[in-house]
Amino acid sequence: MIRTSILGIGSYVPDRIVTNEELAYLDQKHVRQTEKQTETNDEWIRVRSGIEQRHYVPNDGKWACSDLAKEAAVRAIADAKLQPKDIDCIILATLSPDIHFPGTAVFLQSKLGIDGEEGCACYDIRQQCSGFLYGLQMADSFVKTGLYKRILIVGSELHSHSLEYSTRGRDVMVLFGDGAGAIVVGPQETNDERAGVLYTKVQADGSGALDLYLKCFDIAKVPYLDYDANKTEENRDMWPTMNGKKVFLHAVRCMTMATNQALAATGLTWKDIDWFVPHQANLRINEAVVHYAEIPPEKALNSIMFYGNTTAATVPLTIDHYRREGKVKKGDLILSAVFGAGFTWGAGIFRV
Repeated sequence: MIRTSILGIGSYVPDRIVTNEELAYLDQKHVRQTEKQTETNDEWIRVRSGIEQRHYVPNDGKWACSDLAKEAAVRAIADAKLQPKDIDCIILATLSPDIHFPGTAVFLQSKLGIDGEEGCACYDIRQQCSGFLYGLQMADSFVKTGLYKRILIVGSELHSHSLEYSTRGRDVMVLFGDGAGAIVVGPQETNDERAGVLYTKVQADGSGALDLYLKCFDIAKVPYLDYDANKTEENRDMWPTMNGKKVFLHAVRCMTMATNQALAATGLTWKDIDWFVPHQANLRINEAVVHYAEIPPEKALNSIMFYGNTTAATVPLTIDHYRREGKVKKGDLILSAVFGAGFTWGAGIFRV
């Protein structure tokens, strides 16, 4: 029996750490000013989100989403004891692409040095915070059908350049950080039904699409992009918008439901699962899911305190964070649940 095995894991965050205290003083180019730019503080952010700090790329115009993706990808490929040329498919999940088109996966392919006429397949997927599990489900299907042998799945986000550093934008701005996480998967011949990827299920409800969104490029408008930085009330479409209360409630409900469905479908219990790795949108959401899904709190892994919400990167980034700390070990069984804009959500059970 062919099953999908995780061969390697890698992650990357930029060196610059932005604390909650510093965040209040950053201007639109995230340069620290002497006067507060946003009415917020460390306590306000911690109470609402659990976040203590996040990482930002340098503001030098030299960084793009694909650069973060490359760093994580190189580490995952090396962890799999492979070379970039061994990759025959790239699946890249992001909501912060290098440019509107073409997709960011082709830029990543070039930066890995595996472009050209014999270049591998490149997929971009836009499921936001659910992107990693959507990508894992795709890769699992590709491997089991024999279509590809070595698939690179990357979640990568560069949020710092597209946040509104003001009191109006603080509900979204305080949440996000830059980072990337990656895994490499491939086929494993085994009769062990608990090897590799055991389960994935992803869903969506488009009725919630405008409860968390960034319009910016609005195809219904002519011109598509009309931006005057001095007209703050006219440029709302340039910044992310969120109905926080609705997103919170749907995230808790959908992640709890997806977690329980995963256990029911596989016949597993929390005695079988080593770790619960939820999407890192808000620590309060994750604590609520742990409560309502009756998950042993000691099995829940969170990294939002250190990195903020890195959207499509959060699940592999969290796994790699605790793997490097020695907590997550080879062979551990993980249940992951995610929720993102769209609304999109899902759960997966897989062995690292």
